[in-house]
Amino acid sequence: MTAKSAAAAARATVYGYPRQGQHRELKKAIEGYWKGRVDADALRRTAAELRRANWQQLADAGIHEVPSGDFSYYDHVLDTSVMVGAVPERHRAAVDADASPSSRLRSSRGCPIDVYFAMARGTQDVAPLEMTKWFDTNYHYLVPELGPDTVFTADSTKQVAELKEALALGHAARPVLVGPVTYLLLAKPAPGVTADFEPLTLLDRLLPVYAEVLADLRAAGAEWVQLDEPALVQDRTPAELNAAARAHRELGALTDRPKLLVASYFGRLGDALTVLAKAPVEGLAIDFTESGAANLQDLAAVGGLPGKRLVAGVVNGRNIWINDYEKSLSTLGTLLGLADHVDVSASCSLLHVPLDATAERDIDPQIARWLAFARQKTQEIAVLARGLARGTEAIAGELAANRADLASRAGSALTHNPAVRARTAAVTESDGRRSQPYAQRTAAQRAHLGLPLLPTTTIGSFPQTTELRTARADLRAGRIDTAGYEERIKTEIRDVLGFQEKAGIDVLVHGEPERNDMVQYFAEQLTGYLATQHGWVQSYGTRYVRPPVLAGDISRPEPMTVRWTHYAQSLTERPVKGMLTGPVTMLAWSFVRDDQPLGDTARQVALALRDEVNDLEAAGTSVIQVDEPALRETLPLRAAEHAGYLDWATEAFRLTTSGVRPDTQIHTHMCYAEFGDIVRAIDALDADVISLEAARSHMQVARELAEHGYPREAGPGVYDIHSPRVPSAEEAAALLRKGLEAIPAERLWVNPDCGLKTRGWPETRASLENLVTAAREIRSELAAGAS
Repeated sequence: MTAKSAAAAARATVYGYPRQGQHRELKKAIEGYWKGRVDADALRRTAAELRRANWQQLADAGIHEVPSGDFSYYDHVLDTSVMVGAVPERHRAAVDADASPSSRLRSSRGCPIDVYFAMARGTQDVAPLEMTKWFDTNYHYLVPELGPDTVFTADSTKQVAELKEALALGHAARPVLVGPVTYLLLAKPAPGVTADFEPLTLLDRLLPVYAEVLADLRAAGAEWVQLDEPALVQDRTPAELNAAARAHRELGALTDRPKLLVASYFGRLGDALTVLAKAPVEGLAIDFTESGAANLQDLAAVGGLPGKRLVAGVVNGRNIWINDYEKSLSTLGTLLGLADHVDVSASCSLLHVPLDATAERDIDPQIARWLAFARQKTQEIAVLARGLARGTEAIAGELAANRADLASRAGSALTHNPAVRARTAAVTESDGRRSQPYAQRTAAQRAHLGLPLLPTTTIGSFPQTTELRTARADLRAGRIDTAGYEERIKTEIRDVLGFQEKAGIDVLVHGEPERNDMVQYFAEQLTGYLATQHGWVQSYGTRYVRPPVLAGDISRPEPMTVRWTHYAQSLTERPVKGMLTGPVTMLAWSFVRDDQPLGDTARQVALALRDEVNDLEAAGTSVIQVDEPALRETLPLRAAEHAGYLDWATEAFRLTTSGVRPDTQIHTHMCYAEFGDIVRAIDALDADVISLEAARSHMQVARELAEHGYPREAGPGVYDIHSPRVPSAEEAAALLRKGLEAIPAERLWVNPDCGLKTRGWPETRASLENLVTAAREIRSELAAGAS
């Protein structure tokens, strides 16, 4: 096919789309089902209507080929585990499907929906699957549990049913599956399986299951199937690349299958591009935004994709800034000479962006023109496909408007604040160093705080009750005044502190009742940030967040947390932690500006937070926690880029926290990520205490800290707050004993995995009381051993 004919045939497509609905209908239906207020049929109808609406929106926008199978009740990796029969027996045994009124609704043929949700959330008696971050995003997936005895069985019920739905509605649909290599590389050894077991050794056992699913989809009418293999943009060993080559060679050699489109995203394919280019598959989908120049150069170096379809991801699927049409069309023009057929898409699933920017009525209309959420991105994709197919004269109006909007953003006073830039330029290396090393600070802090062995604390937030949310909504709507709202907040703080004191917790928190979100709350008080009203994005399951938009230069006009922290401290003799979100997380959990280096933006945020830390200390706060749960998730996927990122990320944290006295104790917190490869960076933060998620991973992070020789205090979590189950005191004590195998008692803290905002009060009370009981039990054991 000539370049001209390849351009003329260009189509618009996407890899995936937000699942929740315009008003988060899916969240409400699923949580209603969990609470018994929504029955199985109603949940199924809601899901079907959301899929129908999504496909219609895509078609109306000009998308020629829609995805199917990307919809999920909880998580697409969990769906894949069900598809291949990797359902742990403990979850099947925990749910009596025959006795359950929900047995009519199944996530797939062999998996009742209650078993599916037990895998995701656990039950009171059974732990859920481990949860961790999806590559370098803030989306969380459920980690498959596999072992040498795992038996895979195909169950394509969900994938076939959703394809048939789309086809029946008249759409050209392409089923989307997590690819077999990525699925195995994301998996972990099941409980009881040795830690050195490599799930990738199960590839030969898994491929026949994928072959059966592909045959089922072909029989159901699929012309193309998309196999997502984002794990191939990470550093891969020769053995892993060989496995990828074998997998796609064997699947490509099947006769009873649809055409295969292997999709990668989030970065540069590198050596994996050669593997995929040679594979007997009909198409590749490649990201030309994250590492666009590198992927383009590599594609040319391997001789392009003769005889193959190329889906070019030229619209950023992870950020919310408008596309640069002229730049994208230039890239697409170059690609026309490298493949037989070029289609236009986003760089990844649009799952990672909000649904519709036009719903944001409170953002200045001129600034709103800089934004593109999922619906706007589908329109951009369609415009680019039309421009590629028909020439730029066919989109002359869109090109002119795009140029004007890009120029408006570049010249805005919001993006260039001289005072902020002067302060940032004046930062010196000494600004990022504490006045004393840790060994001296810790003695001063212990004398100042007077805490017991194995001090107990929580991570920050307490349950956000219906009453709190109602009070916040009433304030926005004018049904109550500020004084009435603040009295409600004071009452909540008093209640939270009273419970903690009664339970015997040593270092208290005020519970954060005034905060809507750990990033948004601060963003709304910092210049340079914009808040959305409807910009919801899925974090995990039914947990959705509204990432703010970091659009300009950042500064702090006035204190943000001092008033409520000081009020809480006035009510108790025990130390109350000041609670802040760190600079890296403020970037990672926002839609951050893309017109300057991330390190420059992080330094601006760090200086604003430094002012807050210093004001907290001046107001009498002796323990200040600066959360950085996103430090690991923002780590670049390629090792060659790690050092540069970690340099500016750890510098930003130290810049935030290094202005305090030696006897002020700085805490940080991280959760739900793989920490082993950033332990040195955790050390470089120079925090006095770090709390980390550890309950689901059975104290793995404690062992990793010990192997590194981590010298500071640490609190590996003993209470998994992402599950509604209440861990017993015995469970918590058992985890503490494991922690003590790695961390000396004088440096071990006792705490949950994460904040308690999403939990209910009954389970929170019981779990924290059990946590304190466990700490006391272990203290007694240690005292008895010492005597």
